[in-house]
Amino acid sequence: MQLTFASYNIHKGVGSDRRRDPGRILRVLEELDADIVALQEVDHRFGSRRAVLDREELEEGGWSIVSRPTKPASMGWHGNALLVRERLEVLDLEAETLPQLEPRGALRARLGVKDRELCITAMHLDLSGLRRKRQFAHLCNASRAPGLPAVMLGDCNEWVKPIGGERGLAAHWTMVEPGPSFPARRPLLPLDRVLHSSHWQVEDAAVHNTALSRKASDHLPIRVTLSLHDS
Repeated sequence: MQLTFASYNIHKGVGSDRRRDPGRILRVLEELDADIVALQEVDHRFGSRRAVLDREELEEGGWSIVSRPTKPASMGWHGNALLVRERLEVLDLEAETLPQLEPRGALRARLGVKDRELCITAMHLDLSGLRRKRQFAHLCNASRAPGLPAVMLGDCNEWVKPIGGERGLAAHWTMVEPGPSFPARRPLLPLDRVLHSSHWQVEDAAVHNTALSRKASDHLPIRVTLSLHDS
């Protein structure tokens, strides 16, 4: 079984041209053609923190929204949400507030597909290197349900060093770094990553760099296709 995962920091719908245009984000999601998407910064930052994207439009596009809003008008847990295709069944959902300087969090979903269960974690990590280390250590231990194929993905804000043991990466995780994804107009930094358990094999990994994605947000989305080994 193959699944395509994507991670996209949508920057509250504000593009590299400084215009807020959620419609562009929806069109980039169509371009990605993924099965599971981790979104970051899906809510306005202040006030009611209402959702940037329209729920009805997402559902009409074939997405199920997996999230635990922090406020009634919001979509994401500290700005994080998962989108999954309707053929995937959502079995369970947990939300975590991470040690942080800024509002940071993670969502962990247990999904069912083709008689298999998966553990998927969407995350947005801190700008502070020390707190990132603690967040990695916590998530690497918490985001791997015993025996389940697991994937973590999101905006890791890892600016300089590759993720390694000193960043809290446990031995049973493999990191996939598709390439520079920030800033969108001239990407230099590989901030967005995917980590997977040993159940998976990487088939393809790329930064989704198109004319539309370069304008829609300050990050480019990443797209990784994984194959699940037979049990």
